[in-house]
Amino acid sequence: MRDDASAETVERGRYPDAVTPWQDPAWREAALAWAERGLAAHGLRTTRRLAVRLRPWSVLVRMTAEGEPDVWFKANPAAAAFEAGLAEALARWVPGHVLKPLAVDAARGWSLLPHGGTLFRDALCRDPADERAWEEPLRQYAAMQRALGHRAGEMGQLGVPDARMAVFPATFDRLVEENATLDPATRTALRELRPRFNGWCDELAATGIPDSLDHADLHDGQFFAPGPGRFTFFDWGDAALSHPFCSLLVPLRTAAERHGPQVLPKLRDAYLDPWTDTGLTPAELRRAVSLAWRLAAVGRACSWGRLFPGAGDAPATTGDAESARWLRELFAEPVL
Repeated sequence: MRDDASAETVERGRYPDAVTPWQDPAWREAALAWAERGLAAHGLRTTRRLAVRLRPWSVLVRMTAEGEPDVWFKANPAAAAFEAGLAEALARWVPGHVLKPLAVDAARGWSLLPHGGTLFRDALCRDPADERAWEEPLRQYAAMQRALGHRAGEMGQLGVPDARMAVFPATFDRLVEENATLDPATRTALRELRPRFNGWCDELAATGIPDSLDHADLHDGQFFAPGPGRFTFFDWGDAALSHPFCSLLVPLRTAAERHGPQVLPKLRDAYLDPWTDTGLTPAELRRAVSLAWRLAAVGRACSWGRLFPGAGDAPATTGDAESARWLRELFAEPVL
């Protein structure tokens, strides 16, 4: 599919009818010109060979930089526009742990991103049987979260969504009452779950572990392995300020799908290595993981609701359906 003569390919995935700003010629030219200026500031020039990926939650343009690895222009919708400013701040706060943008326009939610090296998903393909491959990236991710534990106020000022345990009960109520795709029986069951849900939130908050950045979608395509023992994390459009252990749900499920559920305890414990000096016993840390595993489903439901706003149209229905799927996860017993 070709939407523009300057684009080699335009790929829409499962959302062929998604409306994005890429269809606006003025926006498109302004965005590409901004990206070219960002490259020029680093002494780079693009040949304007483009591969465009359009989704309801982002416009992603792969651009060929002359003599250098490809770079990516990313534009977020209003609900995730915070990502650009957050990525810039993270590069200052936790350098080495994250992909450092080449340029950022925080007001417009635009970022220009460099080549990050080998994607972890591709690295896994070299030794698909190595079930321990996730251990070190999880340790490094947890260390990054600990380093960000005192940045909650600053992240809030950047617009990172609030998913702390103190606000989760009200968030839960809103999701349950406003979701148009929940059947009456499920809605009633979720309302009846509310007292237990409150208790889980209170218990997790009582661990005393500071709120931090929750990537919220940390699968194997969300970080790079640029060198032996090195990992850099990116793609913060789903991120939230929350209990850090909520981040474990997606990566552990991803690892279990590849290697089987027997890997989960080892990977959980690898993630917990940087938290062992918090004053909590191993049993208390593992209990906190179990609580966060369950509560993280609400964070995922929130993400889908943010990225598919509105009512009565197809994108909103998609968001509601995905949010409802995650809300039903609250009924399942955690596997850890």
